[in-house]
Amino acid sequence: MFEVAEYIGIIAFTMSGFFVAVRSRLDLLGVLISVFLTAFGGGIIRDVLVDRTPYVFTHAAPGFMVLGMMLLMIVLKFHKRESIENRLLFIISDSIGLVSFSIAGALVAMQNELNLTGVLVMAFVTAVGGGITRDVIINEVPFVFKTGFYGTVALLVAIVLYGLEQFDILNFYTTFFLFIAGVIVRVVAYQKKWSIPLR
Repeated sequence: MFEVAEYIGIIAFTMSGFFVAVRSRLDLLGVLISVFLTAFGGGIIRDVLVDRTPYVFTHAAPGFMVLGMMLLMIVLKFHKRESIENRLLFIISDSIGLVSFSIAGALVAMQNELNLTGVLVMAFVTAVGGGITRDVIINEVPFVFKTGFYGTVALLVAIVLYGLEQFDILNFYTTFFLFIAGVIVRVVAYQKKWSIPLR
């Protein structure tokens, strides 16, 4: 389940990072850096925290997937389209990446026998760590700080996944349904502009 979640997240965040780079009018090198940071940043931070060699450094598939997806998007001329970040494709790809990496981070935490706090931290860092790093480098306020229900979805997914594990009903099917529900919640939250007010 970890590899499925990780690969789905990598593909989805490759698209998301590409759209952000295009919006910021970066050149090819800038697009490449944006894509790699978005797709791999959170996972690298996660693996370092649990004292293991980052997954992307020990498996060749993730790198080829990112390069292939980036080239495909260039061939399809997504970089020529205006306001792409506001379109449904960006919202869906970013939501899929968010939920997939939340699941991957939580699974790694539970494999390392971390408690609920550890599961929440690992899910959150995996889901938003790459995006925050990318946004800081391109001198933008990180997306997670501007959208009130973005990081919240990652935490909710982690809590549910931890609960499934505690009740011994964590399997492919329950994880799949959680994935679908998380993506739907994130897309609806974006469309409805949900946020968590300070008061």
